[in-house]
Amino acid sequence: MSAEPQNSSGAQVYRRLLGYVRPYLGAFFLAIVGMVLFAATEAAFARIIQPLFDDGFVKKDPGVLQWIPLVIIGIFALRIVGSFLSDYCMAFVARSVIRDLRKQLFGQLLRLPVSFYETSSSGALLSKMVYDVEQLAEASSSVITVLIRDTLTIIALLLMLLYYSTWLTLILIAVTPVLVGLVVYVSKRFRKLSHRIQKSMGNVSTVSEEVIEANREIRIFGGQDYETRHFNEINDHNRRQFLRMAVTNALSSPVIQFIVAIAFALMIFFAFRLELQVGEFGSYLTAMLLLMQHAKRLTTVNATLQRGIAAAQSVFEFLDREAEVDDGHLELAQVRGEIEYRHLDFRYDAQGETVLRDVSLRIEPGQNVAFVGRSGAGKTTLVSLLPRFYDPVAGQILLDGHDIRELSLKNLRSHMALVSQHVTLFNDTIAHNIAYGALESATEEDIRRAAQAAHALEFIEKLPRGMQTVVGENGVLLSGGQRQRLAIARAILKDAPILILDEATSALDTESERFIQSALEELMQNRTTLVIAHRLSTIEKADVIVVMDKGRIVETGSHAELLARGGHYAALHRMQFSEA
Repeated sequence: MSAEPQNSSGAQVYRRLLGYVRPYLGAFFLAIVGMVLFAATEAAFARIIQPLFDDGFVKKDPGVLQWIPLVIIGIFALRIVGSFLSDYCMAFVARSVIRDLRKQLFGQLLRLPVSFYETSSSGALLSKMVYDVEQLAEASSSVITVLIRDTLTIIALLLMLLYYSTWLTLILIAVTPVLVGLVVYVSKRFRKLSHRIQKSMGNVSTVSEEVIEANREIRIFGGQDYETRHFNEINDHNRRQFLRMAVTNALSSPVIQFIVAIAFALMIFFAFRLELQVGEFGSYLTAMLLLMQHAKRLTTVNATLQRGIAAAQSVFEFLDREAEVDDGHLELAQVRGEIEYRHLDFRYDAQGETVLRDVSLRIEPGQNVAFVGRSGAGKTTLVSLLPRFYDPVAGQILLDGHDIRELSLKNLRSHMALVSQHVTLFNDTIAHNIAYGALESATEEDIRRAAQAAHALEFIEKLPRGMQTVVGENGVLLSGGQRQRLAIARAILKDAPILILDEATSALDTESERFIQSALEELMQNRTTLVIAHRLSTIEKADVIVVMDKGRIVETGSHAELLARGGHYAALHRMQFSEA
């Protein structure tokens, strides 16, 4: 798969979409049977008009007047069966395809690298999962039904028209190139507008999501007027795109139908000159009117088809993005926690600025190593390379002597626990948030012990449902300190040999921080711990402090050694404590 997918033609995209139908060919075949049955009943109804007029009304044959009503009832009964088979089976196929696509999209969300999310809007991604996929549902059910069923019906009716009069039917066929040219032009415009609409819908989702997440900041900083103006601009743009689609649709269908009507008018004119019998003309006229009805439906479905193709292009472009590189096959049952960075260089994109330059560092098993430096020094980036959230452009990282690229991502990350400054909780119970993912098999007693070690049990037991309390989206029902303690409990429960702490006590009050610091010190015993520190007071007891500046390691040593050296660390220390 390529990182930058190429746009495919509409036919290629639709062929790929139809590939998802393959597992449901049985239902699709039944739908086709229903469509053929439906088309046959349309032609049969037009055909029966001739004996009804000639033998029934003109010759007054009583036998004909007895059996024709029964035949008409039979035709419409078969039509109902055909219509049900085609509609239900196509709906079954379509919803099954959409389910499979959503599963693929969700799986892709879990496989894409961290760098993708840092450059993508969550609103646009949600729009793909919801809006684009629903456009595909239309394109893969109602559109296919209309295209196949109405095309089969038109073919059946055309054959009947040819049977009655070749010359009259050739007039109808003569306008086909004009219609095809018009449909091709309109299709291109529909698809162009559909792409704009999808982008516009993504913008609407993004702005709405930002307003929901930042509702407190908006109120405090008086951003309501700005956000209202911003949303109105995007909303109006969205409206304009839909109106352009509506104008194109409103003009194209009547023009196509007008051209067809001219052809039908000419056919009727010549039908009188050919002196057709009353019954023949009645059947011919009925077939023409039915054909016009189905032709009209074919023209109106084009907008939905093009929206579906544009949506499919968007979805397939996402599915074709390059996933995280996971070609390691080594599975380590346990690790000691020896980490070595060797001559690392890193940049976030090929043309971007180098963030880390020739970084080398060895961390012994069980060592507590803190990374400090000014904002943008590269400390978070360096630590993020260990679980392979990113890969270096040069150099290597060794875990117990093995290049981490030799390990599968699942195995590599199973040896690590993370407590981030930005806590992520799921809209689930406290118990499930602590025993998350691979920890879901943990016993209730294990969860309680982890919560107690993180000093979270004291507030959990005060909640109405205790461990079964649902925390809300991203833990909105909890305080910042409570969320942080749950994240620490999750790391304690995982009991991994390598611990990554990104300012893990930043959201705690002074009293809680004292308890948590004590719990973390106990947790860090016999574990390799990497601490990303902003407040130097939290890492004074670290075995080694690594000082970074402009992507390089400029100093290493203990707190006392670095202060005595009077270098970068001492300057940072003076600056922080003078501000305090």
